[in-house]
Amino acid sequence: MRLPVFLLLLISMSLGGPNSSLNAQTLPNLADVDNPEVVIRLLVEANAKKDLATMKRFMGGDPHALGYTIGGRKFIGWEEFAKVMETEFRDTVEIKIPITHLQVTQRGDIAWFALELDYTRVTRTQDGLATKVIPLRETGVLERQQGTWQLVNWHESMQKPLQTTSPIPANLPATPKSQEPPKPLTLAGIWEIQEEDKTYQATLDEQGNGPYTHEQGTFTTTELDGRLWSGTWAQKGNDREGEFEVLLSEDFMTAEGVWWYTRVEEHKNIPPRMHGGSYLFTRIGPTVGHAPQSEPLSTPTHDQHQNQ
Repeated sequence: MRLPVFLLLLISMSLGGPNSSLNAQTLPNLADVDNPEVVIRLLVEANAKKDLATMKRFMGGDPHALGYTIGGRKFIGWEEFAKVMETEFRDTVEIKIPITHLQVTQRGDIAWFALELDYTRVTRTQDGLATKVIPLRETGVLERQQGTWQLVNWHESMQKPLQTTSPIPANLPATPKSQEPPKPLTLAGIWEIQEEDKTYQATLDEQGNGPYTHEQGTFTTTELDGRLWSGTWAQKGNDREGEFEVLLSEDFMTAEGVWWYTRVEEHKNIPPRMHGGSYLFTRIGPTVGHAPQSEPLSTPTHDQHQNQ
């Protein structure tokens, strides 16, 4: 939850790498920039160096600039995007952005581009440094305004679905039915939560309530109807709230679904399911107790989480 996502985890216009005709070592001073491809490369360099001032020079001049990133998130103007980037810079130890394809076309004061890149985030975890590569596809439009190129429109999407970080080996022998352990039909345990651009952990009780390790977050389960798991999330670290809905596997060890915002700081009454992203839950830690197999757990249904 970007996070945005951003993404938000949120992800910026990370556009650069060794495969283009302009090499990063030949970039001119900011005052001499009059080439849209050079501007893209300066944005890349600024993103990797966590240089928000340079990013603002080429992204903050048009209050109507429009951007869409992974998870359906939408940005209008600079201010909200800048807050997301501040969080991204704070959460990462290092950012690397190699690209595999870049094409820029210019017609007068308008230029447009298409590229593919691997947005690489290095973060600190309990087990040390962790690296996650997010393959992204980018398109966008720049306009020369009062002599300065501005990124006025951009769209970002995943090149391919993000894979779980702990795949199950395909060649494991099947466990005889007589030796199968009881199914953990509660939600208790340590869960790995994977979004498009980040991974973190949640520690939940039997009712599916508890904290997670991103932005001082907390999950609250409002309903468990068979395998359909619904609830709310709240993050003190970046002052955001939302809801989620995921479908559990038959053994209650994984779940897939979506999350969305209901409040972002002072912005309330956000239409449900309009802005959000995807979830992949994987139970990685021990659970406490098991519900009887003949009586699957079903938590009481509460009123839907309201905006505050």
